[in-house]
Amino acid sequence: MQSQNRASIFTRMTRRDFLHTTALGTGVCLAVPPFSVARAASAAGAALTIAGLPRGSAPPPVALPHFPSRLHAYVWRNWQLTPLARMARAIGAKESDLRRLGRALGLPEQPRITPEAQRRSALTVIRRNWHLLPYEQLLGLLDWTPEQMAFTLREDDFLYIKLGSLKPNCPPLHYTPSDERTAQREREIAGLVRDAFPAGLAPGRDPLFGFIPRLSTAPRAPANAGPAEHSAFNPRYCYSYFALYGDPLLERSADPYPDGYLARMAAAGVNGVWLQGVLSKLALFPWEPATSARHEERLDNLRRLVARAHKHGIGLYLYLNEPRAMPLAFYGERAPMKGVVEGDYAALCTSDPKVQGYLRDAVAAVCKAVPDLAGLFTITGSENLTHCWSHGNGAGCPRCAKRAPAEVIAELNTLFRDGIRRGGSHAQLIAWDWGWADGWVEEIIKQLPSDAALMTVSEWGIPIQRGGVANTVGEYSLSTIGPGARAQRHWEWARKRGLKTLAKVQLGNTWELSAVPYIPAVQNVARHAANLRTAGVNGLMLGWTLGGYPSPNLEVVAELGAGNTSLTPELAMLRVAERRHGPTLAAAVAGAWRECSAAFSEFPFHGGLVYNAPMQFGPSNLLWAEPTGYHATMIGFPYDDLDGWRQNYPAEVFIGQFDKVAAGFEHACAGLKAASERDLASANPAQREALASELDVIEAAAIHFRTTANQARFVRARRALASAKGGEEARAPLETLEQVLRDEDALARRLHAIQCRDSRIGFEASNQYYYVPLDLVEKTLNCRHLLDHWLPELRRRWPA
Repeated sequence: MQSQNRASIFTRMTRRDFLHTTALGTGVCLAVPPFSVARAASAAGAALTIAGLPRGSAPPPVALPHFPSRLHAYVWRNWQLTPLARMARAIGAKESDLRRLGRALGLPEQPRITPEAQRRSALTVIRRNWHLLPYEQLLGLLDWTPEQMAFTLREDDFLYIKLGSLKPNCPPLHYTPSDERTAQREREIAGLVRDAFPAGLAPGRDPLFGFIPRLSTAPRAPANAGPAEHSAFNPRYCYSYFALYGDPLLERSADPYPDGYLARMAAAGVNGVWLQGVLSKLALFPWEPATSARHEERLDNLRRLVARAHKHGIGLYLYLNEPRAMPLAFYGERAPMKGVVEGDYAALCTSDPKVQGYLRDAVAAVCKAVPDLAGLFTITGSENLTHCWSHGNGAGCPRCAKRAPAEVIAELNTLFRDGIRRGGSHAQLIAWDWGWADGWVEEIIKQLPSDAALMTVSEWGIPIQRGGVANTVGEYSLSTIGPGARAQRHWEWARKRGLKTLAKVQLGNTWELSAVPYIPAVQNVARHAANLRTAGVNGLMLGWTLGGYPSPNLEVVAELGAGNTSLTPELAMLRVAERRHGPTLAAAVAGAWRECSAAFSEFPFHGGLVYNAPMQFGPSNLLWAEPTGYHATMIGFPYDDLDGWRQNYPAEVFIGQFDKVAAGFEHACAGLKAASERDLASANPAQREALASELDVIEAAAIHFRTTANQARFVRARRALASAKGGEEARAPLETLEQVLRDEDALARRLHAIQCRDSRIGFEASNQYYYVPLDLVEKTLNCRHLLDHWLPELRRRWPA
């Protein structure tokens, strides 16, 4: 994928949900780059050095007292992800020394770590070493150059923002032999590991990334869940569950859409997939041709991918967010093309005839080379500076200031449509209204090409009350059942023009919980799909970069769109449950989905909460004896920032709502386990496997919700203890702290067992693994250390 496009979603989240801008109401948008793109690019052109990498405020790293030293944390956290030779080389140690240290801690023999696994876990490695290593040693661990690190921090879903826009000031790490006191602590840890994990820590039966070869193999008995030609929803397209970011049309060894996966998605009722594209990488950029190096090769590979997908009845859609802004230095003799300026960049002004010609010709070149593309969808109001009105500041351009925003945006989409037709393609142009100011939308729709389609987020603008707290949904809410009034209003304006309509939804999973392959709130999904069918929506974008697992969620959507308008959500769920689990278990599975859906409707949704709170990391998020002083980061580090987690929910309501969600999932899991013990004898091996998989997902989700409540409860009790005036006031917080520590220990061990047998758990493509099994073992070390050392000291300080 082209990383500038990939990054847009996280800037979008940051600008709207973290900085609380009013982009939709006023058209005013803020650019929030993690650090100067131009400065980094300039430095990269002049051989960027480590000193040029971003550092921010560079505070001290968090303390990890459950390990004897940072060296022990380093060995532990990299054991499952980085070959020992590279671990040793990064800190100037001997392999034998690190191997001996790992074994002293009770670690098993290091697993074989393939080059592909190393590529697929680079973001996970960065995150787990962010508080351990300085840049120089982190680069050595990854075998990267400073340029690679700068590019990844800047472009890979705005990773630097997810890391907090700062680099902790970590001193260089060196190997030192253990003294007797350290060796004693090593023996204690090894003994604790043996006692807490009697089955051992050797890799489970499903190693990390084990799901990829399974999903890349065609299903044994494909059964299409809803033929496209009879569906009310056409297209139904989504993104790959395991695509690597980078340049997938050149990185053919990491195919985002292998044939087996395409077959599985078709069997789940999907008839479209998408890739992000940057025009300058797919067609000649006339002003700087070197930018387009190997574009013919990319187009050839794209053409092959389109042909492969077509064999499975799947169309391929390209996402365009164009034109890309250029550094100010680009405009020297090209002043007429220079539009609105933001920082070190300026927009390529789409009111300039040369820019218009480039956009039209580039799209035409792509469509001529790949005539069977199913469509192109556009965002023309993202965080990326594109046209002059893309951030609402078109008055700063001498040409666009004389034109209405609606005229500029509609014209840009018309240029794309004209390029499609000039290229001889019948691809559908889908104009997504993301980022358009509310006051612009109707006029933009009036001026869109007559053969375009309009897409809008179904749940956007829906008011909710959870735990008595009022909020309004933006997007990424599977707990909210759409469509809302805003979406229906936009679709109605489109229909008056004769345009097709699409709903952008998240029906597999969302940032409410992305560490499971899908959220098993299938009834919510079914009701939403039925509502969209009633609303007369023509097609569905089933998810952004998450939600592309071939799940029952996607199957039930296909069932409800498959032509029988009398089919109810309940019957659709039963059909999917029976197909997956057989007639004997179907009712019990559908019942579990109903329970999960009812519980999930209690999720305390808030735009900032879903990015800050610790749901994604589950029990792997550590507990600290003292406040860390760090703020939670966007799907990066939750830390202990309860106020950042809860947003406008009072702490007790935040905790109570997550307790409700967890309890519902736990009850659903227990009921389904009981039913399986009664009826599993009649199931065939495939149905048994499907049931085990379903139980893993439900139980893992329950654990993630329960630990979120627990961690908030821990911080709240720690605060109460800090303000206690005597032993009586301290009693309740001390009891809470002890109970949470014991619960968290148990939850970590349960989730460890699940992840060892199900490698899907803890994974999401744009973040890779949030945690690996040894992180969950570390949480046990963390809890036991606090129970054995910190809590007794507190009790001595606060005697009853």
